[in-house]
Amino acid sequence: MYMRKRPLVTLLSLLMACVTAMGQAIGQWKAYLAYHEIQDLEKAGNVIYVQASDNLYAYNTNDNSVQTFSKADCLNDCQIAHIKYNATAKKLVIVYTNYNIDLLADNGEAVILTDYQNSTLTADKTVNDIYMNGHLAYLSTGFGIVKLNVKDAEISDTYNLGFPVDYTYIEGNSIYAASNSAGLYQASLTANLVDKSQWSRVGDYVPKQAEDKQDLREAVKNANPGGPKYNNFYYIKYEQDRLYSCGGAFIASIINLNHPSGVQMMHDGEWSFTQDNVGEITGLTYVNTNCIAVDPNDPSHIFTGDQSGVYEYQDGLFVRCYNMDNSPLMGVIDRGNQLDNNYMLINGLCFDEEGTLWILNGQTANNSLVAYHDGTFTTHHKEVLMVDDNSTSMAGLSGMIKDSDGLLWFVNYHNNGSSFFCYDPIHDQITAYKQNLQNQNGESVVGYVTCIAEDQDGNMWLGTTLGVYYQSHSQRNETSPVVLTQVIVPRNDGSNLGDYLLSGANISCIAIDAANRKWIGTKGTGLYVIDSDNTTEIHHFTEGNSPLLSNTVFSLAINNATGEVFIGTDKGLCSYMSEAVTPNEEMTKDNVYAYPNPVRPGYAGKITITGLTMDADVKITSSNGSLVHQGRSTAGTYQWDGCDKNGKPVASGIYMVQTATANGEKGTVCKIAIVR
Repeated sequence: MYMRKRPLVTLLSLLMACVTAMGQAIGQWKAYLAYHEIQDLEKAGNVIYVQASDNLYAYNTNDNSVQTFSKADCLNDCQIAHIKYNATAKKLVIVYTNYNIDLLADNGEAVILTDYQNSTLTADKTVNDIYMNGHLAYLSTGFGIVKLNVKDAEISDTYNLGFPVDYTYIEGNSIYAASNSAGLYQASLTANLVDKSQWSRVGDYVPKQAEDKQDLREAVKNANPGGPKYNNFYYIKYEQDRLYSCGGAFIASIINLNHPSGVQMMHDGEWSFTQDNVGEITGLTYVNTNCIAVDPNDPSHIFTGDQSGVYEYQDGLFVRCYNMDNSPLMGVIDRGNQLDNNYMLINGLCFDEEGTLWILNGQTANNSLVAYHDGTFTTHHKEVLMVDDNSTSMAGLSGMIKDSDGLLWFVNYHNNGSSFFCYDPIHDQITAYKQNLQNQNGESVVGYVTCIAEDQDGNMWLGTTLGVYYQSHSQRNETSPVVLTQVIVPRNDGSNLGDYLLSGANISCIAIDAANRKWIGTKGTGLYVIDSDNTTEIHHFTEGNSPLLSNTVFSLAINNATGEVFIGTDKGLCSYMSEAVTPNEEMTKDNVYAYPNPVRPGYAGKITITGLTMDADVKITSSNGSLVHQGRSTAGTYQWDGCDKNGKPVASGIYMVQTATANGEKGTVCKIAIVR
């Protein structure tokens, strides 16, 4: 049996970590989970465990404190289906929707049992209920009963009864299995319960009487675990020191999540939400917010692209909805018929340098691109944005971004013409890249184009359903054929051969950090981090090897001031604190410093020097001037492991950090005190 223990991150360990101004250490994960909808509660002494929005928090009735739990700290998985406290073993049994099981002890240590998830059973493994008897837990499943020894953290027996069991209970010397489809079955606890013949039908099914937990609900009504309202993060963006997110998503024939509309915003660690009764006001279907644009002059003034039009909000309050009734925007054409305001494809919004909002309007009769400025709409429809038979505009027009030159880029994520486009809003000119897409070796680009991002070299990176490419500045004039670069990663095995970067991966999103590294999210294979050389894989995070919530990554956004990378998945939002922060223009004694400082005995993490310029030269010397370590910064930071050039930990003392710019100009000096 496989078990993995994850201790709760303690306050001491957090204090010992090298933390950023936001309190998150470089290399540390954080989960931003919803706890809005209470689903179940379990009392454990003075603690009440609360399952809410498929997540978990604990409320201490003695001091009114709240503690949240997640895969980023002590739990081993996410999306909780059931919880039940075993008072004998003093452990909370947590069953996840993917059939993994965590046993959370009172001291915060979680042990995962993967045997049930990994079992080769072909029957329905859904857990319907948990019943406690002493140190044992009986899991009612889609095929029978699983007996779990909570004290010893092991599965003791599996009773395959051949029918779904809704709940189990024990009376006297008998165990009962209640099934809505098969009736009530009974067996003696002393019998061989694995043998189905030992079970006999003794009555009809009676629904389980719900346990009255109103007193527990009353006890936690003032608890505030914080977090977002929903775990839906199809689209996220970080602008003006705020994280904006929406749940999505509606692209015809591609995706329809049908999540509630609206925007969830985080600023300084606090969440706020747009008005949620908008559907009642407009009378329109209020689902599937696909994208967000933030007024560059007012971070509280936002626009969203929804299934029923473009919505405007000010300070979180609904202002108006723009649709066919009050704008040039048009509804979807379906089999020759134009649908009403409840069916619109708005999957791209972006402000240009002049403060004009640009809107993509897909699958319409004769509309594709609309501008909105100072209360006035202007249509800029382009014939090149129509499908080949000119029946409608392209259905997958999406992912609009503004590049460093003020040009607007977007893709057509659809099977009716995989392509991407560059629009010049100043001259009202569009360049289409949709004819014969191929790589530098003449091989056709297959799969749909899903997303686009600009790196610091001006290259436009394109994600497709079967890999990743980029278009350099020199390739922009090549429109027939469209030639893209598909990076070849050397095998370094003496064969002089290489493989295409992430070939075959279904790319969903791309973000570029301050060090020009590419963060590439996928549907199904997790998150990749590719170095600025475009070939070196720095990280490949999966839900199996990291606290990443899911291998399906919908969206990415980066706070370059802190290095925090936000990751929107189909199971919620998490983040990873990278070392890449925006570099300074110059290094001074006021902006270059190291942390933790002093480095105290027992500290095993890395020491971070921050405030550096791009690719700065860093030399660390002892107090007598001997060189002990040197290297170059990653964007605005550098990390030192506290070891000398031979890999041995340095002795106690004062160490000097001497910096210089990439072109050799002298920077500044800071000191690090190390106590062994």
